[in-house]
Amino acid sequence: MKEFIRLYLDAYRGLSTPAWMLALVMLINRSGAMVIPFLGVYMINHLSFSLEDTGTVLSCFGIGAVAGSFLGGWLTDKAGHFKVQLFSLIFTVPMFFLLPALNTVLKLALGVFVLSIISETFRPANSVSIAYYSKPDNVIRSFSLNRMAMNLGFSIGPALGGFLAAVSYTFLFYGNAVAAFLSAVLFFIYFRKRRGTEKKEQHKEAVAEAEDGKNLSPYRDLPFMLFSLFCCIFTICFFQLLSTLPLYYREVYKMTEADIGVILAFSGVVVFSLEMLLVHIAEKRMSSMAIIVNGTLMCALSFIILNLASGTWVLYSAMFVLCLAEILAMPFMATVTLKRSSVKTRGAYMGINALSVSAAHVFSPFIGTRIAAAFGFETLWWGTGAVLLLTAMGFYWAMKKMKA
Repeated sequence: MKEFIRLYLDAYRGLSTPAWMLALVMLINRSGAMVIPFLGVYMINHLSFSLEDTGTVLSCFGIGAVAGSFLGGWLTDKAGHFKVQLFSLIFTVPMFFLLPALNTVLKLALGVFVLSIISETFRPANSVSIAYYSKPDNVIRSFSLNRMAMNLGFSIGPALGGFLAAVSYTFLFYGNAVAAFLSAVLFFIYFRKRRGTEKKEQHKEAVAEAEDGKNLSPYRDLPFMLFSLFCCIFTICFFQLLSTLPLYYREVYKMTEADIGVILAFSGVVVFSLEMLLVHIAEKRMSSMAIIVNGTLMCALSFIILNLASGTWVLYSAMFVLCLAEILAMPFMATVTLKRSSVKTRGAYMGINALSVSAAHVFSPFIGTRIAAAFGFETLWWGTGAVLLLTAMGFYWAMKKMKA
């Protein structure tokens, strides 16, 4: 037991204070993330949209996220990660106040599109910021700490959102706005004059990379683009968590919004509790390729489980396996991207990484809702599992190419 506690505490040692503060900003922001997990249920139950229209609006969020990722990566290299993160947090606030007034498919699709452009510019800037404020040997754990905070917030937000939705869906949007404002204030106060921990080392690295010709655009780095494609496919499957899984709970298991909020909160608690420990163990004992491939296989298993039995315990078992898959795969996707980049191209590379996630916001709800409507949820889960099995093989092949 003592050995386990020591190992658990070791996972947190050595992280810089700015890395902890970035995680706190993320925690506050994600604790108010009540809208997106319930947006599909809101459109069907409150606005009486069809399943197909609901998928279309959710896909508009993804299209905006793709644009936001491009914009965020470009702006980060041009204007710096501090300004991009701050303005992203600030300008999401009025958008959340506006969304409850949009009650047609066209209006809501446009509003969600604009919101996602603004909010997703944050992602590549935040990734660059984590690298900028981290110690070189703690980058992976700094990413994991940030994700841990995000998932703790994700456990708080949907749980609170489920109860607020039972009173009024409007409170979901206002809660998100308040959280975004508070995180913007904290971020500005702490980071406005904060310097990175490795300014001189980064300058030397930039000079060396320029001499070695390493400042290659990610769009010309074909092995990396192939890796990013498989990251996107993985995330399309994983993001059923935010689109079709809540609808599955509602339509098949007749769960209330509060019940859905609890199971989503459970996922956040699992990731919060285990991510730092598992990442700390995995990075010492396995290669990034092995970790990502195994995480992808576990993601496939999580969806297949839904078809093997029935009952609430099955939903929680599948969610637990899905959380383990997320813990293993996603932090290492970001760090593989970071290590592939140079100082001068870091924003562009992390923008591609964010883009692979953002593109999944487009295709995940659009494809998932249509397959569920046409063939049923059982077919959707079998198909998702099969695609993930192929994706695991794709990761193995692509990362062999990157290593070569």
